[in-house]
Formats: sequence, C-alpha cells, structure tokens
Amino acid sequence: MTTSTVLSKAIDVGKAVYLAKLSGPGSAHEEAGRALLLERGVSPEPARFAATHASWSDVGVGMDDLLVGLADKIWKNKRVPDLEDLVVARPAEATGRPAWEEFIALAEVLSGIGDAADGRLAFQASVPIHG
Repeated sequence: MTTSTVLSKAIDVGKAVYLAKLSGPGSAHEEAGRALLLERGVSPEPARFAATHASWSDVGVGMDDLLVGLADKIWKNKRVPDLEDLVVARPAEATGRPAWEEFIALAEVLSGIGDAADGRLAFQASVPIHG
C-alpha cells in the first residue's frame, strides 16, 4: 500500500461513522474523523488532518494541511486548480521561481499518482461495506 493510499484513508476515517460518504460527497466525516482519532489516543497534530483535509481556503491553513488535502484529491485523480495554486504559491514565493515553473513540476508528480487512481478506486469499490 502506498503512502498516499494510507494517508488518504487515514484522513477519511470519519467515513466509518458516515458510511454514505464512502461513495458520495460530503464533509460531515471530517470533524467526526478528528474526534475518532483523538478518542483513540492519536495526538492532536496529526488528528487535525482528518478535519482540515478539505479546508484549504481557511485562514491559518499551513503547507502541511494543503499537501494532505492535495494527497486526498489526487488519490482519486481529482484535480482542484484552486488548491494546486495554493500549493505552488508557497514554494514559488520561497524560491523566487515563477509559480508556473513550480506548477509544471507539481503537475508531473500529480499525473503520475493520479494515473493509478482507477485501479485504487476499483479495489475500494470491490470491498463490501457492512453498516
């Protein structure tokens, strides 16, 4: 199992409470996931990703939150231009490189990960859900 697969599923742990979100849209699982992780002894720092992985436009969101959100999307081969723009803006600012150069480098990585999404999603869909 790849790191992106483990990360994507760990941040979606709240879907164990909201089973309909396993195959559909919604955000109710996010805070539920953070609460589940905290209840089971996971420290607040990593547990927060369950709640912040779709909140990239919130004030105070750090680069690590953006990257976790990006991993969650690209695992399913979903490209989110606003999120990708936020991710490339910070390295571009830090390095002085144009944002488009950072974007090209990121796009190559995202394409490589996203290309395998159909297989991951097919496997996920093949696992029976018992609620």
